[in-house]
Order: sequence, then structure tokens, then C-alpha cells
Amino acid sequence: MTTAKDIMSPGAQWIPAGETLDRAAQMMRDHRVGALPVSDPNHDDRMCGIITDRDIVVKCIAAGHDPARVRCGDLCEGTPRWIDAGSDVSDVLREMEGHQIKRLPVIENKRMIGMISEADVARHLTDDQLAEFVQRVYAG
Repeated sequence: MTTAKDIMSPGAQWIPAGETLDRAAQMMRDHRVGALPVSDPNHDDRMCGIITDRDIVVKCIAAGHDPARVRCGDLCEGTPRWIDAGSDVSDVLREMEGHQIKRLPVIENKRMIGMISEADVARHLTDDQLAEFVQRVYAG
């Protein structure tokens, strides 16, 4: 059985909810990623969401806000999704497809140990499975 841990990219970085979006953009650049899980220091540093490069552009800059003044936690919406490290790849696909998400944090012993992206998924699917995955994630 191939697990979430087998296909993830290890070493994902967190950013605190109180940190500014310009700092998030710098971290994304430095780590060459397009998303960062956001931790909430008021709730045992649990994940309260994920901030993406697109969130920064669309919800902050394009809306006329200053990324040096907007906090990461301000853009977190909804219930954050994640997957247990030991989950089967089929569970990963179901989670990503069912919620139309492109990045999924991987949790082991209540700690984030990595992130699964579309590219990680693509490396482990047949062409037909990949086509079906893309259609489901991008539908709607």
C-alpha cells in the first residue's frame, strides 16, 4: 500500500497566523513553495488554514490592501483539511477531489511532516487516473 507519507514532499514550513502576508511571500520564495499552512498560537499552534500565493495576490494585493499590514490569519477561511501520514493514496485522492483542493498537509503524531501537492499526486498516478483527478479537482 502506498501511503500519504510515501508521496508527500517532506519538510513543509508553517507560518503563524499573526505574521504578515509579505513575510509569507518571502517564506514561499525562500522555500520554493506556493502555499504555507497557518498555525494559530491561541490554539496550541494548530493549523487554522493554508495561505497560498494566489490568496496573497487576489485577496490582498488585487483588493488594494498592503501585504505588510494584512495578517495570514485574516485570509484563512473554512475548516483546514489534512491527511494522516498512514492513509492510503486513494484516501488522499478522495480528500483532494472531494474538497477541490490542490495541496494537502500530512500529519503524523499531531505534527505536520509534509505536504502533498498536485505534482506529488501526478508522479504516482497512471495517465487515466491523473486525468480523472484533474477533472474532479478543477470541476466547478
